[in-house]
Amino acid sequence: MKRVFSIFLFFIYFTTSFAQETVDQIRKDFLDANSKMVLVAAHRGAHNNHPENSLPGILETIDLGVDIVELDVKVTKDGVAVLMHDGTIDRTTTGSGKPSEYTLEELKKFRLIHKKDTTENQIPTFAEALKLIKNNIMVDIDIKTDRLDPMIAAIKNCGCEDQVFFFDNDYEALQYVRKADPKFMLMPRAYSYEMADSAIARFNPEVVHIDFKFYTAEVVHLIKSNNSRIWINALGLPDMAFGTKNEDQALDKILKYGANIIQTDQPKLLLEALIKRNLHR
Repeated sequence: MKRVFSIFLFFIYFTTSFAQETVDQIRKDFLDANSKMVLVAAHRGAHNNHPENSLPGILETIDLGVDIVELDVKVTKDGVAVLMHDGTIDRTTTGSGKPSEYTLEELKKFRLIHKKDTTENQIPTFAEALKLIKNNIMVDIDIKTDRLDPMIAAIKNCGCEDQVFFFDNDYEALQYVRKADPKFMLMPRAYSYEMADSAIARFNPEVVHIDFKFYTAEVVHLIKSNNSRIWINALGLPDMAFGTKNEDQALDKILKYGANIIQTDQPKLLLEALIKRNLHR
């Protein structure tokens, strides 16, 4: 029995240490704007096999070896941060109405829906998600609420400050986050070269979110020269090309000027495509 217990303790120590080394490497790459490593962000978790913004979806994201999981955070009537993308819970759960109209206890009575089927999964709290995330993966928090304090409190209670960064096109919300803790990492969204320049001057962010309409060598040089990474989405047509004969063409378009974080609904296929090009571990 002593031997079995010792092996169990060694297994826990080994897996915890390995996870810590993995997230430390992800963070190191994330903070290096000139790293050759292209990071992969799973949009709302790995939601092909699980509901979006769900705990199983987060776990699969980690198991796949994804670098970043993107999660949407709202706040309940009684001030608890939960994962939910839409303005209402109608599309993704068995309930209806706004999350802010329910207490957490009331929300937990509903079940998440995946591909029109009801699952046994409940709406997760942000704190529950952070427990899975800690020492495993980085997190892009898509701010979907103007009640930021419960979200910030959950991060501090978890001790996950160095694993999360905040995304919004509302620069006042990002300013509030930065004031709450100057060490919090930020990803402002920009819609033009001028807006990217303004975001860099205001926040000195770790990453800037751009899109294809102004994805140019000039924009990439601006962002990288200020030691920030460039985030772009593969959502939609590029994602549909991964795993097909059009994969290389789609990936060439995404990587053309040097974008180095890609958000996708197909994390497994994108990882495989990047590994083929020695652009991922």
